[in-house]
Amino acid sequence: MDDRTGTTLHTGLLILTTAGVAWLSGLPMVFPSLGPSAFVLALFQDSDATSPRRVIGGHAIGVVAGLIAYHAFAGGVSMTSATAPGSLAGLQLAASAVVATMLTVGGMLATDTRHPPACATTLIVSLGLLSTLWEGTLMVLAVVLLVVVHRLLLATERVGARYGEELRP
Repeated sequence: MDDRTGTTLHTGLLILTTAGVAWLSGLPMVFPSLGPSAFVLALFQDSDATSPRRVIGGHAIGVVAGLIAYHAFAGGVSMTSATAPGSLAGLQLAASAVVATMLTVGGMLATDTRHPPACATTLIVSLGLLSTLWEGTLMVLAVVLLVVVHRLLLATERVGARYGEELRP
């Protein structure tokens, strides 16, 4: 199969898994930063960038940093609509976003869990879009599911390739 087609299908299957769980459960198991994570997993299948430690760890740090910043600076405010220019609510969200991003980057660098899509996760949380402990937990579980399905797809591809080679004359 062409690499472009394989990467596209792999990415789609990863998102299909979390989207299916979200649809069947009504839980927020699909959020914007999962798309880039799925693409990274599909494109760089066996690199350090796709190690479970980096992908899950990066997002977990992003969630925790986002929760800390949101509840310290912007609790009760949400970026579901534009804030008034120069408003206190806008300042609170801006502070939350900046602090969360800095904590996420610092945390990922300190723990060698660099995963750039986690910076989007921290913004989702710090801007009040998914900002409860329950929602943060679900976000991390969705990332774990993404990584597990990725590993299963890789194992299936490898087994298929092995058996295909053994069947050839």
